[in-house]
Amino acid sequence: MKVTALIFWCCLVWWGQAKPLFPEEEKDPSFWKDWAQRTLAQALKRQELNKNIAKNLILFLGDGMGVATVTAARILKGQMNGGHGEESLLEMDKFPYVALSKTYNTDAQVPDSAGTATAYLCGVKANEGTVGVSAAAVRGQCDTTSGNEVTSILKWAKDAGKSVGIVTTTRVNHATPSAAYAHCVDRDWYSDAEMPEAALQGGCKDIARQLFENIPDIDVIMGGGRKYMYPQNTTDVEYPNVPKDRGVRKDGRNLVEDWRQRRSNKRRAYVWNRNDLLSLNPANMDYLLGLFEPGDLPYDLDRNRTSDPSLTEMVNVAIRILKNNPKGFYLLVEGGRIDYGHHEGRAKQALHEAVEMDHAIGQAGSLTSEDDTLTVVTADHSHVFSFGGYTLRGNSIFGLAPKVSDMDHKPYTSILYANGPGYKVIDGTRENITTVNYTENNYQAQAAVPLNMETHGGEDVAIFSKGPMAHLLHGVQEQNYIPHAMAYAACIGENPEHCRSSGSSTPAFRSAWPALLTSLALSRLLC
Repeated sequence: MKVTALIFWCCLVWWGQAKPLFPEEEKDPSFWKDWAQRTLAQALKRQELNKNIAKNLILFLGDGMGVATVTAARILKGQMNGGHGEESLLEMDKFPYVALSKTYNTDAQVPDSAGTATAYLCGVKANEGTVGVSAAAVRGQCDTTSGNEVTSILKWAKDAGKSVGIVTTTRVNHATPSAAYAHCVDRDWYSDAEMPEAALQGGCKDIARQLFENIPDIDVIMGGGRKYMYPQNTTDVEYPNVPKDRGVRKDGRNLVEDWRQRRSNKRRAYVWNRNDLLSLNPANMDYLLGLFEPGDLPYDLDRNRTSDPSLTEMVNVAIRILKNNPKGFYLLVEGGRIDYGHHEGRAKQALHEAVEMDHAIGQAGSLTSEDDTLTVVTADHSHVFSFGGYTLRGNSIFGLAPKVSDMDHKPYTSILYANGPGYKVIDGTRENITTVNYTENNYQAQAAVPLNMETHGGEDVAIFSKGPMAHLLHGVQEQNYIPHAMAYAACIGENPEHCRSSGSSTPAFRSAWPALLTSLALSRLLC
C-alpha cells in the first residue's frame, strides 16, 4: 500500500515539473487588474437595458446541469482546447445575466424532471412525476387529470402565430419535452403499452399520442423515441434484428404515418438518420419530424457519426427551419443525457454532454441576434456530483487528487458522488482506483452511499440569459417564474398588454425616436 502511494506521489511531482502550474503572466498583478478593468468596461456597457420585444425565444435546458456540473464542464472544455481549463469560458458564461432558480416540486424537496419541467414550461409548480398538470393532480391517478391541465409557453407561442420546436437528446416523449405539450399524471406513460388498464379505460392518453394531438402543428420535433410511435412488434428501421427496439403500441396506430398524412400537402419531412437530416434544405421546409433512435439518443462520446446527429447539428437545422416564420419562433432544446450520465455515475459522459450542449448554445447564437432573440440557459435540478480534493491548477478534471487519503492511504479522484453505483468495497475496504482505468468513458466515480442509480440534488440551479428583457431573470427566483418572464419579453401568453399599449413601435424603436427626429431636423437644415 505504501509503495503504491509513493509511486503515485512521485508521478504527481513529475507531472508538476513537466507542465507549468499556471501561465507566467499571471504572476504579474497587472494581468489581473487589466482583466478586471476590461470586465468592468463591458459591465458598464450593459447599463442600458435591452427592452426590445423578443421575436424569438430559445430555452436551453441542461437536464441535471447543476452549478458543479457547469464549472466542471467549463474546465473540461478548456482542457479539450489545450488550456489549463479553469480560465476558459463556456458560451453560457458569456451571457450577461445570471440568476438562481429554486427547483423544489410542490411535494418534493429534491425534485424530479417532470414536476420541474411543468414549472419552467407551464409557469406553475407541480407534483413529482407529473407533466402539464397542476399540483391538484395526483401521480398515477387518471381521474385527477381533467380540469387540472396547464398549458406551456410553447403553446402560448403557437397561439401567437409563432413557429415552435422541440429538440432533445432523450426520447421526445420523455419528462422534459413532454411538459411542453402533454397533460399526464404519470411521466412514465410513454405509450399505451406503459399505461395501466384503468387509465386507458378512464380516457387518459399516452404521452406519444399527445405529442401529435394536443398541439398538432408543432413545426419541428427531433430526438429519440421511435418505438413508442409504431404498432407492437413493428421492426425498427435501423435495428431490424433487435427485439427490444420494435414498436410497442397496443392500439395499432402508426403515429409517424398519421403525422405524414396530416401534412401531405405541406413542405414536410420525416427523417431517422443524420445523413437524411443534413441533406434537407431548411429554407424549403415547414415541418420536420426526426426520430433518430428507438429510445434515447446515445451519449455524444458513443454517438455513431453516420446515423446519429449531434445536438448542435439538430439545433442548427431546427433554427434554420423555424426562422422561415416572419413572426418568430419558440424553441426548447434539452441536453437530456447530462442527467443520465450522472445517474449512472459516469461523470465523463455527463460532462461531455454538457460541453456538447454548450456548443449548441454557441451555434444558436451564431444564427440569431441579441436584438430580437431572448436566449435562456438553465437546468431542472442538480445532482449529488462534486469535485474537490485540493487539486492543482490544470489538473485533469477526471484526474486524481494530489494526496492520498489520510485514513485508508489510497488515492482518489477529484470527482466523487454522494451516492450511486460507484460505491465499491473490496476485501472490506474502499477500492484502490489505481487498479482500474478511471479515465475511461464509462468509469463510475466512487460514491459514499451504494445505490443502483445516483440521485438528484436539491440546491438551486443557475439561469443564464441574454437578449430582450433578459434582465428580468435576476436574483433568486421560483423556477416557475422563468416562462412568465420569457412570455413577457415576447408579448405572448398572459402578458400582451404592455405591447398593445405601446402601439406598433417596438421599445427599441421608441427609445431611438428622439435621436431620429434630431437627425431629420439636421438633415433638413443642411439641405
